[in-house]
Amino acid sequence: MKPVSALVSAILLATSAAATAGEASRASFGTTPDGKDVTVVTLTNGKGMTAKVLSLGAALYALDVPDRNGKPGDIVLGYPDLKGTFDNPQYFGNTVGRYANRIAKGKFTLDGKQYSVPVNNGPNSLHGGKVGFDKVIWTVDKVESGATPSVTLTYVSPDGDQGYPGKLTATAKYSLNDKNELTIEYTATTDAPTIVNITNHTYWNLSGEGSGSVMDQVLMIAGDAYLPTDATAIPLGEVRNVAGTDFDFRKAKPIGKDIRDSKEQQLVFGRGYDHNWVISRKEAAQPREVARVTDPKSGRVLSLWSAQPGLQFYSGNFLDATSSGKSGGIYRQGDAFALEPQIFPDTPNHPDFGSARLEPGKTYKNTMTYKFTTTK
Repeated sequence: MKPVSALVSAILLATSAAATAGEASRASFGTTPDGKDVTVVTLTNGKGMTAKVLSLGAALYALDVPDRNGKPGDIVLGYPDLKGTFDNPQYFGNTVGRYANRIAKGKFTLDGKQYSVPVNNGPNSLHGGKVGFDKVIWTVDKVESGATPSVTLTYVSPDGDQGYPGKLTATAKYSLNDKNELTIEYTATTDAPTIVNITNHTYWNLSGEGSGSVMDQVLMIAGDAYLPTDATAIPLGEVRNVAGTDFDFRKAKPIGKDIRDSKEQQLVFGRGYDHNWVISRKEAAQPREVARVTDPKSGRVLSLWSAQPGLQFYSGNFLDATSSGKSGGIYRQGDAFALEPQIFPDTPNHPDFGSARLEPGKTYKNTMTYKFTTTK
């Protein structure tokens, strides 16, 4: 028989664990215009964070994060219902693929054969084409409560889908631990050689969704080079050093510091930042901090960890007051930012950028962790 003190300690330990244990639950979120059911999975970690994930687009729909006073607030943009998603798609929180970012003129060559994928962004293909991973219903495979609540979703993209070769089986796993860290893990396998680049397209506003501009939020990007583009956002092939340019975020600075008065042609092309930073020339062995954003207003700090070689930073340039958000407000230019770990855009047409190729028997992986803390 255990001493009383040991029993008391065990009870207190069990009670504490129960109080902070994470929970995961699923519910209906409505139906698509063609009658398909959409599921929302809610993950709660017991430390003030709650994530909501939709089966439509394997999307991060909401993320409540405590501010410096411990008050949770939703910090990701999104529509109040499914109607907005279909009326005016903006990739809010979506998983994007098969090939995230752009492919020039919707064409690439693999093993000597040219493939064409849908053009949906000027002359180029963006985020997988007209019906990319963001516009399909993913299967909710697993919902798990416990110390690290999680949801795993799967989508099988058939051979020839949007012009891409090979049947691709993709998974997206969202998990939320008790350190206020949200991790998104993407994997994919194929039955024939193909190209893959999957990432997440959440729009962040650390002051809170619908709270206005993010231009005063302070950004650090751990990259000493970026990829300049043409007027259609396709990389020129040059790797340009950030030193002495408006693209130098190695020392943290407000997102909007150099946008409005800049004479940099690259910022004119994109109406702001919509470029890929070179974190490394190849995938790292282990995740490292690639970006950090601090919000002076709320005190929230987001630290993004990834092993991917590239990071697309987008300063919300094309939010044009045509989208109404979850809190009822209108999203305007600069009301959010996106940080998308990935391989370089248009890599299939730039051999010097590396390779986007995935072979049968191999597994594509892209894991990103968003770590949240606060500052005074």
